[in-house]
Amino acid sequence: MNRPNLSKIAKSIRLTISKHSPEILTGIGIAGMVTTTVMAVKATPKAIELIEEKKNDDDIDKLTFVETVKTAWTCYIPAAVTGSLSIACLVGASSVNVRRNAALATAYTLSESALKQYQGKVIEAIGEKKEQSVRDAVAKDRIDRNPVSNREVIITERGNTLCYDVTSGRYFKTDIDKLKKAEQELNRRMRDEIYISLNDFYYEVGLNATSVGDDIGWNIDRGYIELNFSSQLADDGTPCLVIDYRVAPKYEYDR
Repeated sequence: MNRPNLSKIAKSIRLTISKHSPEILTGIGIAGMVTTTVMAVKATPKAIELIEEKKNDDDIDKLTFVETVKTAWTCYIPAAVTGSLSIACLVGASSVNVRRNAALATAYTLSESALKQYQGKVIEAIGEKKEQSVRDAVAKDRIDRNPVSNREVIITERGNTLCYDVTSGRYFKTDIDKLKKAEQELNRRMRDEIYISLNDFYYEVGLNATSVGDDIGWNIDRGYIELNFSSQLADDGTPCLVIDYRVAPKYEYDR
């Protein structure tokens, strides 16, 4: 009979706890705050009893605020300790998330820089026309992996050309003039507002927002919005305009 590898099990538990530490700390913090409230409520009758005893001992009708605190504060020590620990857990969860987001942003920036250098070398080595043919092949692969026959086509009432947005993976109908007009309008706005979110682009072309559309976008210091189009055929034979971005939307675009 094989004995369990306790070291391996312990390591697995540590990794799991570390991975889910924000959720665990948040859960403990919320539970602690509920417990704090319950403990404070339960402590109140005892505190009132002590206050009444103090009033009777001193033969007075009412205690001052300072006297009330001095008389009853010990009743709330357990609730205060629990509340403090709960707050510490919630702050800890937030700190972990901040550190993780900072690390993710750094990794994203490094990857983006490496990708730009690679793209530049590709164009330099094979020329712009061949580089565009590579982009077209990638665009074709994307719509092949996401066939229009299995997807909803969003009608925007801004044209009849079938389009595919590579970032959100949505098919919709518009026309290239409307897309270029949206690009120009948002770049004009960016000169005044400095940055534009991806959801701003979606609103401009008649699409609904996405869950990450406010988290990524463009900043004028990093380049204007520049749409890249690739004409392909969808799996049902319909001409399809695949939309990509030469300057990809980025995290922390508003900084």
